[in-house]
Amino acid sequence: MSQTALVAGPGERLDALLSERTAANERFFALEAERLARLCHLMAERFARGGRLVAFGRSPAARSDARHVAVEFVHPVIVGKRALPAVGIAGEGGDLPAQVALLARGEDIAIAFGADEDDSEAARAIVLARARGCLTIAFAACGAEHEFIAPSEDGYVRQELVETLYHVLWELVHVFFDHRGLLDGRDARATHDAGASSFLYPFLAEGEDRLEPVVEDVRRSALAKAEEIGELRTQTLTENRETLILAARALRARLACGGKLLALGNGGSATDAMDAVADFRSADCGRQAWPALDLTEDSAIITAIANDIGTDAIFSRQVIAHGLASDALLTLSTSGNSHNVIEALAEARRRGLLTIAMVGYDGGQVAGEQLADHVVVTRSEHIPRIQEAQASAYHALRELVG
Repeated sequence: MSQTALVAGPGERLDALLSERTAANERFFALEAERLARLCHLMAERFARGGRLVAFGRSPAARSDARHVAVEFVHPVIVGKRALPAVGIAGEGGDLPAQVALLARGEDIAIAFGADEDDSEAARAIVLARARGCLTIAFAACGAEHEFIAPSEDGYVRQELVETLYHVLWELVHVFFDHRGLLDGRDARATHDAGASSFLYPFLAEGEDRLEPVVEDVRRSALAKAEEIGELRTQTLTENRETLILAARALRARLACGGKLLALGNGGSATDAMDAVADFRSADCGRQAWPALDLTEDSAIITAIANDIGTDAIFSRQVIAHGLASDALLTLSTSGNSHNVIEALAEARRRGLLTIAMVGYDGGQVAGEQLADHVVVTRSEHIPRIQEAQASAYHALRELVG
């Protein structure tokens, strides 16, 4: 059990959770910013040579991170970012080393999650990938070339720091594409000229063709992003303090009476729903395990509904199938305007479920029209930072439920 769990009142516990995250975030990125910048350069070179990102993890939480980082690279949500090839591998496909042996090529980038919590399966996959010639990254000591060990004993805090780290890698790898001559790739000079993302990074317009000044600029950008999430996490956990406390109290009452938690989201938010469900199901650190269901998980149901009816119904139809008046629904949306999230919330209310929504920007339609019983608003328009702060929020919710 974490030290924060020993603090008596829910308000004090939230303060302790935030304090621990703030300190760990500052330590981690102050220590690792330059290594992150140099890793971005190495990753850009691999992508320029036709490599892919191959992410993998076995445990439920590690699986959600592998899926999350893959969708970020494949489906960029920031204007000017390129779609980069990535694949997420998880335990449902079988033994991780066997899957990596089938898929990984020498020019790829292999990134392992949960290598310290799966009986060495991810570690064996990393060793195999490294022997094949992949650039290897991990978040535990397992034989990867680039290992980043988050400075916290709390698994939730470590996971949040890792999420920020791989978001920063995704955001800043693009900087090197926008500098001629810095990539060792077949077509680096021909295809990676200054592009639409230059407005985010003023130094791109300088035409710098030397590596070290760019690495320094990327290092500073990584620190700025870490500071940004620190501030946004503070806003999320303080401004929504009473909302989180009341939501946790109401959710625990439902669960204690035999209800279950349903969770959903789209894209990166789908992987966050996956993670939240894994957290509620787990009895780690002395917490009670609670029944929870991930509505993003069944690809057959989702694709059938999307194909035959439309994407707006992919979650509401599942609420009809699974939701009881004793249950609760947790939705995650960076915009607060996703139609399928709104439809699911409406269906849940019709059926008497407790509804909790975590949203970004100004809260969108969900907050504006109070479409959920408890709405947690993360006030940012930057999707990676929203998702990182929302991870802190649903981890805090889980801590408060107990």
